[in-house]
Amino acid sequence: MVRRVKNNNSIKPKFLDLWPTQFLEMSLPGFETANPVISGIVLSNNISQDNMTENYIAQNILNMDHPVMFWLKQCIDKAIFDYAQKSGISYELKWSIQGWGNVNMKGDYHNLHNHPHSWLSGTYYVNVPDQSDAEIFRSDLNPASISFFDPRGQANMNSIKGDKQVDPEHRVLPKSGDLLLWPAFIHHLVHPNMSEFPRISISFNVIVKWDNNLIPN
Repeated sequence: MVRRVKNNNSIKPKFLDLWPTQFLEMSLPGFETANPVISGIVLSNNISQDNMTENYIAQNILNMDHPVMFWLKQCIDKAIFDYAQKSGISYELKWSIQGWGNVNMKGDYHNLHNHPHSWLSGTYYVNVPDQSDAEIFRSDLNPASISFFDPRGQANMNSIKGDKQVDPEHRVLPKSGDLLLWPAFIHHLVHPNMSEFPRISISFNVIVKWDNNLIPN
């Protein structure tokens, strides 16, 4: 038996979007000029430093005394400010950014992880090689993409067609010059680079400088 609800225009439901996960994606202006320089810096660091990506805490590539790093850090700061404004944070917020380079050669990937002790995390993509000519023997490789996962475990178990809870994965195939920014608690992974050319990026964490005024009411 189907029950029909009598239409009563005086009764209007209130809808709330609870527990949103905000995600920022943009292409930085001027990346065409900056990226070849950044690429050279990251590749040089990768040669001179052992386990550059794994030892990310021991470095901060964004503190380099170089004009292109000043440019990138300014762009990231602006993106963080916009992210905070969109989140409804209208008060003064101070943060520091800790960044490191990543070089993924053919077959390299990053396992599922998140970034503890940070407010936000992000990645700037210096070079994302074309994967169309790569030798791919499995349909689930999603080469050079990055996947983000719903932090609410099993939230999609009872979802139905058309429900926004259906897909627990948000997958992005970034382009060179793209900047992504997300809450640091979000689990994510990087799919294998299947190209003969390196996939180069700079990842970073945003650490809020603590102040008692940050305590929610």
